[in-house]
Amino acid sequence: MASTGYMARKSVADIVASADAEEGRHLSKTLGATSITAMGIGAIIGAGIFVLTGTAAAQFAGPAITLSFVLGGIACAFVGLCYSELAAMLPVCGSSYTYTYATLGEIFAWIIGWDLILEYAMGAATVAVGWSGYIVSLLRNVGIDIPPSLAAAPGTVVKLADGSTVTGVINLPAVLIIAILTILLVLGTKESARLNNVMVAIKLTVVVAFIAIGMFFVKPEHWHPFIPANTGQFGSFGMSGILRGSAVVFFAFIGFDAVSTAAQEARQPQRDMPIGILGSLIICTVLYILVAAVLTGLVPFSDLNVPDPIAKGVDAIGLTWFAILIKIGALTGLTTVILVLLYGQSRIFFTMSQDGLMPQFFANVHPRLQTPYLSQILIGTVVAIVAALTPIGVLGEMVSIGTLFAFVLVCGAVIYLRRSDSEATRPFRAPGVPVVPVLGILFCLLLMVGLPLVTWLRLVVWLVIGMTIYLSYGRNHSVLRHPERRKG
Repeated sequence: MASTGYMARKSVADIVASADAEEGRHLSKTLGATSITAMGIGAIIGAGIFVLTGTAAAQFAGPAITLSFVLGGIACAFVGLCYSELAAMLPVCGSSYTYTYATLGEIFAWIIGWDLILEYAMGAATVAVGWSGYIVSLLRNVGIDIPPSLAAAPGTVVKLADGSTVTGVINLPAVLIIAILTILLVLGTKESARLNNVMVAIKLTVVVAFIAIGMFFVKPEHWHPFIPANTGQFGSFGMSGILRGSAVVFFAFIGFDAVSTAAQEARQPQRDMPIGILGSLIICTVLYILVAAVLTGLVPFSDLNVPDPIAKGVDAIGLTWFAILIKIGALTGLTTVILVLLYGQSRIFFTMSQDGLMPQFFANVHPRLQTPYLSQILIGTVVAIVAALTPIGVLGEMVSIGTLFAFVLVCGAVIYLRRSDSEATRPFRAPGVPVVPVLGILFCLLLMVGLPLVTWLRLVVWLVIGMTIYLSYGRNHSVLRHPERRKG
């Protein structure tokens, strides 16, 4: 009999069993704890540390941006413990979409799945635009000039060195990097993970070098006042500025949840997933705090409202060769973020397709490569188009609010499942339930409050579009609501 209720949920046993139920749609188990941790670091350290740190310091928090990262890290720590329990308990590739399906039911699962498109696909497009800016700057350093009109979105006014301006036509470098990474992901998860591991090593080396070298050139007077006085407007310095800064740089933490989408491809998910999620989160939070402290000690915070604040910090040190190295590190950092976000989006669609909420071709796995190739190609194409034609604008805030919304439901899922499925096997148990998940929910809501009203309105519009798609397609093809549609 069909389950007709919108709140109908999948049982934990059914979710785990469905991971291996469909012939020809198995994902290969090739990832160990090291690769999963590297995947998390690859997703987390990117646009946040190389771009948004300076913007948030200059506009919102001043040197207290370090406290913004502490606040964001605390919120993620509570959420990360919840993710670890659920990823070990439900080793499938649906992330918070799957967890919500097991708790609040299908309609909320769809909302989260649709919401995650903001985080993964739009996040990848946003980071690709940042990647384009760094590669253009690096190539200029070695004497290669890319026409500004071919490295900016249509209508974007680009100011040249001589003071003149040109208007962007298309962002070709952004398209190029998405195309390359999409092809790599289609060719195989194992190969993609190897490349990611190498790029993460390069990126970490550069970040640690910046901290180690920069600390000797810090001018303590740049840290005073540590918390600039509020200007009279919420979010403009003072304590509210720390909150607004934390909400903005939360973009820097997105990605650790993308690690949970790799659960179905982990060799030992019950052990490897908690290590990967918590390990990558701890490493990155410590590095963020140190980088923010060094950067605001090198350059007055008011001068950091630039696309490449880390490079500006290196310029203050006076080592030109290091500036080039930093740009290379930024490129590898941004590349790994795009790679993991594209990967995560295809795995979300893979799971939603198996549930019938998305068209079936999203779940087609290549017989030899064992990757969801059609889904990956379509996602890469759409993301490339968005990156080619859209300026960064407010996408960062949109990605942040979408992520925080998903995190709230993940924390709620832990509380719910502890009661509804108390006898289920939990290889990793989040400590202090329900206190830890409740704190995770409260911290995420606090950060969401720090975002402007217009961002909330855009989220509502996005969710309305998603609900329209669900009501017109998803509910009529749902395997849970119409079991006869399941393919055996």
